[in-house]
Amino acid sequence: MTTRLDRLWPDPLDGLGDDDVLATYAPPLGESAYRPDAGEVDAGEVDAGGADAGDGAWLRLNFVSSLDGAATREGLSGGLGRGGDKRVFDLQRRWADVVLVGAGTARAEGYGAMVLDDDAVAWRRAQGLAPHPVFALVSGRLDLDPASPIFAEAPVRPIVYTVASAPAGARAALAAVADVMDAGDTSVDPARLRAELAARGLRRIHAEGGPSLAGAFLTAGVVDELCLTIAPTLEGGPAGRIAHADAAAPTGMRPASVLLSGDGELLLRHVRA
Repeated sequence: MTTRLDRLWPDPLDGLGDDDVLATYAPPLGESAYRPDAGEVDAGEVDAGGADAGDGAWLRLNFVSSLDGAATREGLSGGLGRGGDKRVFDLQRRWADVVLVGAGTARAEGYGAMVLDDDAVAWRRAQGLAPHPVFALVSGRLDLDPASPIFAEAPVRPIVYTVASAPAGARAALAAVADVMDAGDTSVDPARLRAELAARGLRRIHAEGGPSLAGAFLTAGVVDELCLTIAPTLEGGPAGRIAHADAAAPTGMRPASVLLSGDGELLLRHVRA
């Protein structure tokens, strides 16, 4: 059986306007394959139909990888992306209610405040969205600096998801600049985190890494979509994959779009089968 793709190579990314790219990456809310177990998620906390009907959210993972599967160059994912990847990376954020990142990735990649440019803000306002997405970070140890630009320059109060056993002093310091939420006792529960975001009305969940966070989300079965840029390079070396977890979690996916950039990057979009 042939699956129809919305955008099929060689339809070039470079020939598409921003509106076409944004339409290609629009999250199909209401079509999530994820159905939380009523025993794991409190349906009363989810305001989109309860556990039996799903949570009304759409969770997207976004990554870049080399041809031989390296997720980083010299320890950073940013070293792999070229012009096409950077363009789509910025445009995908326009659709997001919340951008979700592991604290380790935020530190390593030098994240600042989640501030979009003026064109993005105008586009979001026209779609009836808030001017900027919420920035949500995941940290079991709360190893984050409350004085960093992530918090000090945030246009919207960030959220930090942690565990009940996190250090009390760090929790108190971060609570002054962010909503600090428990999403587990000793480890973050991805289903609980997703349900909490959905209950806040933050249903377009755009997750930008890193591999441990992606692996945990895959293992929990809460991922709806993967957007993966394949950089036209072979890296070798010790770099890891885009998702890492102790347990394998085979997850069927189907292609939704394939674009080719002028830089030779393949931009793949797959959704949960």
